[in-house]
Amino acid sequence: MENRSSRHKKKKKKNKFLRFVFSILVLFLVVVGIYILDVYRNIDRATDEIYEPITEEVEPVRQESVSLSSKDPISILLLGVDTGDLGRTERGRSDTMIVVTVNPNTKKSTMTSIPRDTYTEIVGYGTMDKINHAYAFGGNSMAINSVQNLLDIPIDYYVTVNMAGIQEIVNAVGGIDIVSPLTFSQDGYTFYQGEVNHLDGNAALSFARMRYEDPQGDTGRQARQRLIIEGVVNKVVSASTFLNYQDILGSLSNNVQTSFQMKDYLTLQGNDYLSAASNIQSEQIASSGGIAENGIYYSYISEDELYRIKSLLMTELELD
Repeated sequence: MENRSSRHKKKKKKNKFLRFVFSILVLFLVVVGIYILDVYRNIDRATDEIYEPITEEVEPVRQESVSLSSKDPISILLLGVDTGDLGRTERGRSDTMIVVTVNPNTKKSTMTSIPRDTYTEIVGYGTMDKINHAYAFGGNSMAINSVQNLLDIPIDYYVTVNMAGIQEIVNAVGGIDIVSPLTFSQDGYTFYQGEVNHLDGNAALSFARMRYEDPQGDTGRQARQRLIIEGVVNKVVSASTFLNYQDILGSLSNNVQTSFQMKDYLTLQGNDYLSAASNIQSEQIASSGGIAENGIYYSYISEDELYRIKSLLMTELELD
């Protein structure tokens, strides 16, 4: 039977151990807290750098602004511009135009690609032309106005990425895995149909750029561009990129403009927006191409197809 002295020594030893564990736990929490604070400060700085509000008038489509805290479905116009591609330094055109709808209630996102050569009204420029010229003529606001006019839906936010940025962003997330829809070679890279291809930034840009060897032409290229975007989104929302956040923020700061603000990002972390962003479906607006009397190639969208897309997007945005 243990005497009082022996029990006292064991209790004292146990208390020392508990104090040691508690000290380690406090130290761990302090270190994690400092790291999280550093992450927040860097994110706040990066979001300030890429934030670019619409300074010119955008025609309203919604009666009231969306509320992220109320879990309103939102639309985002994603513009991939050719500034920085092949040495360009001017504003360039939006060779990639994708309307992204994010619905936190259905936990689903839809990426709808607009053919770059779509013949439509360029709102604010007073002409009919290819829709990708809207950005070249009047920047983000003219592109937004023209897309809203074409699809008869509101555009709540925009994100503009230059082509050179694709390389840097993909490298920052550690590369992406995609399954190529066809076998082809571009810029010294070969991509194999049906196989998982791990792409670094250079390979991703080549994968997205190829157009003329694709049997589907620009439609096929847009489908591959969507695969690149999906791959980046999946990497960004995964835990594996958390420790690499500074490289990711740096790549975004150098290559992205957006109307999202820090408060928007914080709200998007909840309310099932992230779940919706991880469940992406793709849509392609069907069109037929032809040479007009002026000798320029345009893509034309039929009334039936336009009605189908408008109805789809209205449903996704819960506006029907």
